[in-house]
Amino acid sequence: MGSAADPRASGAGGGLAPTSPIRVGVSSCLLGRNVRYDGGHKHNSYITETLSQYIQLVPFCPEMAIGLGVPRPPIQLRRVVDAVRVVQSDAPDVDLSERLCAYGRSVAAEHASLSGYIFKAGSPSCGTAGVPVHGGDGTPVASGTGMFARAIMDALPLLPVEEEARLIDPALRDNFLERVFILHRWRTRSADGLTPAALVEFHSAHKFSVLAHDEQSYRELGRLVATAGQSDVRDVARRYIALLMTALAHLATRKRHTNVLMHALGFLTDALDAGDKAELLEIIDAYRNGRLPLAVPVTLLRHHLRRHPHPYLERQVYLWPDPGESMLRNGV
Repeated sequence: MGSAADPRASGAGGGLAPTSPIRVGVSSCLLGRNVRYDGGHKHNSYITETLSQYIQLVPFCPEMAIGLGVPRPPIQLRRVVDAVRVVQSDAPDVDLSERLCAYGRSVAAEHASLSGYIFKAGSPSCGTAGVPVHGGDGTPVASGTGMFARAIMDALPLLPVEEEARLIDPALRDNFLERVFILHRWRTRSADGLTPAALVEFHSAHKFSVLAHDEQSYRELGRLVATAGQSDVRDVARRYIALLMTALAHLATRKRHTNVLMHALGFLTDALDAGDKAELLEIIDAYRNGRLPLAVPVTLLRHHLRRHPHPYLERQVYLWPDPGESMLRNGV
């Protein structure tokens, strides 16, 4: 883009762009691999044809990994006394719970650098929620979480996770992808150790992103970062990323995005003439009412920033995401 208002050129925000592959775990069957109990797969073209262009997919099949073959008897979640176990559907005495949990813990330990995970919905091993839990007579009595997925989520509580079925929803997909890219940026930036200045820089670049999700967390994060110079920066960093990922799990809404857009406009008010300001307000209102996607007002703001550079806005990842992130997050 070539002007000082472009962080890719100026280095203001571009230095936060991922410099190493973004690795995301995924259930092997979603990649078209014939690993399901019936010898089939659940190929998901969005994952293999779109996500794979920008994200390195790391496949896992826990059932194959613990030694179950293809084909194999199906498994299910079953309530046994006060616990939920994973058992073989036609032989409930065959309990696979411990093996699946142990494999989940080993994956979490060996692949802690993953920036996200896409699980197969409804799977007794991989489903993140809503998996049928069967009673003693085999009929569903409740819903739960797949045993392998639970082990992963317990071991890596900050990890963005999603099911392939939910990626159809533009808002859920955008929320997952934003968290994946931000967690990867955090790990890239903190790989060599964080200084108070580096923590402040990271937070400053993501202020608008957080504000679009949760204003209270936005304020709490600001107060936390302000203590970085007086406290153990490692402790502050641990608390920061935990609060950040929790905040980002809140879905951004059109109302919150509109608030961010108006906030950004406030920094340009004195630079814009009456016509430009009226046009931008009209575009933001059209977005607020669902008539335009978010990319339209963001693009117009970037246009004005090229003409009227503003250092604070130029650092905002919200306005200047990584190119791959921008390509994937274009549906809201």
